[in-house]
Amino acid sequence: MSKEGEVLKRDCLFCRIAGGETATEFLYENENLVVFRDIHPQAPVHLLIVPRKHIRGINDLKESDKLIVSEIMMTARDMAEKTGVAKSGYKLLFNVEKGGGQVIFHLHLHLIGGW
Repeated sequence: MSKEGEVLKRDCLFCRIAGGETATEFLYENENLVVFRDIHPQAPVHLLIVPRKHIRGINDLKESDKLIVSEIMMTARDMAEKTGVAKSGYKLLFNVEKGGGQVIFHLHLHLIGGW
């Protein structure tokens, strides 16, 4: 990893969380991503689905990231079922750039539901 990449990982909250450097409880994890509760939930169920690989955001996706994006979406479907919101309904949301509400610049998908 380049020095720039090392600095980025150290400074990125979601890289630290995905790397196990915080006390965050994972509801699901595998070699590619982690799922945990949002600390400022907007609904009874508000999960974040975060790739372990640092991708700044949607605009930074590369062709080689297609599989991880697919895995994020399939994991969202599975987590909706696991948390009991699949039948009642839920939202999936990517915030893109500051003007689109992105606060942490590491790709992540919000799963929001349970009203």
